Amino acid sequence: MLDPIELQVVTGSLRAACEEMGVVLIHSAHSSNIKERRDASTALFDVDGQMVMQAEHIPVHLGSMPAAVAAVMGEDHRDGVPWILNDPFAGGTHLPDITVITPIFARAGPLIGFAAARAHHADVGGRLPGSMPADSRQLEEEGVVIHPRPLDDAAMTDITAQMRQPQERRADLRAQLAANRVGATRLSSLAGALGVERLREATDAVLDYSERRTRACLTALPDGTCEAVDVLEAPEGELELRVRASVDGDSLLLDFTGSAPQHAGNLNCPLAVTRSACLFAVRVLTDPDIPPTAGAYRPIEMRVPEGSLLNARAGAAVAAGNVETSSRVADLVLSAFGRAQGQGTMNNLTLGNEDFSYYETLGGGQGADQDADGPSAVHVAMSNTLNTPIEALEREFPLRVLRYALRRGSGGAGLHRGGDGVIREIEALAGMTFSLIGERRRRGPRGAAGGDDGAPGRDLLDGEPLPGKTTGSLRAGQRLRIETPGGGGFGRAPRDS
Repeated sequence: MLDPIELQVVTGSLRAACEEMGVVLIHSAHSSNIKERRDASTALFDVDGQMVMQAEHIPVHLGSMPAAVAAVMGEDHRDGVPWILNDPFAGGTHLPDITVITPIFARAGPLIGFAAARAHHADVGGRLPGSMPADSRQLEEEGVVIHPRPLDDAAMTDITAQMRQPQERRADLRAQLAANRVGATRLSSLAGALGVERLREATDAVLDYSERRTRACLTALPDGTCEAVDVLEAPEGELELRVRASVDGDSLLLDFTGSAPQHAGNLNCPLAVTRSACLFAVRVLTDPDIPPTAGAYRPIEMRVPEGSLLNARAGAAVAAGNVETSSRVADLVLSAFGRAQGQGTMNNLTLGNEDFSYYETLGGGQGADQDADGPSAVHVAMSNTLNTPIEALEREFPLRVLRYALRRGSGGAGLHRGGDGVIREIEALAGMTFSLIGERRRRGPRGAAGGDDGAPGRDLLDGEPLPGKTTGSLRAGQRLRIETPGGGGFGRAPRDS
């Protein structure tokens, strides 16, 4: 049994190790998508595959990474032999998110855990540069599917040869390996200081501590059932999603029965992504200071019908599910508890040709709260990346940024206003393809408690409106403009007397 001081020391050591892994990954990577936008995440797991700590990086990565470790748990692990995967139905999310998992051994001793690093690679092959086609209908259209396999030099060469800019892909994979080596060093050092058995007791205590704190927060919520309904904007029409959230003492049931069936396009979610969005929403509703471990998720039960949009069957296209449907799931859960909605989209933009691949998600308005306005121009919910700085973008790619500004007035009015979105206008300096995957283009994010809705987003090519999900080509000189949604307001604004 750990005393409270030792518990905090171990918790801090694990958290610091994960954060250090993230720093190594970001500073070692080659692509702007990782080194500038920081579209990457790191975590440590115990010998049973339970997540014992994660760095505060990308929510949609982290809640789903336990599935990646589970996908390799049954393998014969050897010291110095890492694993790689991106298969959405065997531990992954969508294909650009590649996960590298390294088994960790005590010095001259047994397996004691795993280090995992996930990064969104700017290209993983497929039909379009950037590997995020807005109109894909089969998983293979979206890139190379990597089933769990050992990662050695031959495997790295084989995998990256099927992608655009293979040298950059190899550099980013090596950065992930370097991050995992740091995690392995830190965990094995902790095992050396505590002993293997004491380390196991310590990580179990951290998991139990997270669980106790989460249950205490759930107990503070009123018992009962609340519901929410929302839609996704598929090209052919709206797809309805539903949740019933039931609080019973110190536990929470999230039931998505009644949500739309699996989609013929790419808005589908693997179950791990839906789970990740739910865990993020619960973290918002409880206490963000609770250590982010598997223990924090024990009080949460989910019911997601197989074959639905939120629990798609293997082979389904998923490019937009990881980024857009996950955002809507988080919206659903938070809306059920009376929260105003944020922009509810990542505003995904990919540009490229055979010489470069560029991917970015754009910030927007966050929903207001009962005691504060929503922040403007932030990455909301399942994202949490940075933007690509204009200087880096123009240096590395044949692109010119013509405007980057707040979209003033796009946040919903109320006692507290929703945050404003952004305007980003880019000019192509060479021929290239583009793909846009966005949401909240038909309906703005909803306000709460009488607050107004935020403004929906819109996309334009040379001033002409584009659908929210579209793929096409740009000639040199053409301009693409993205205006992101504002957040919903909270409460009725006082009237002038």
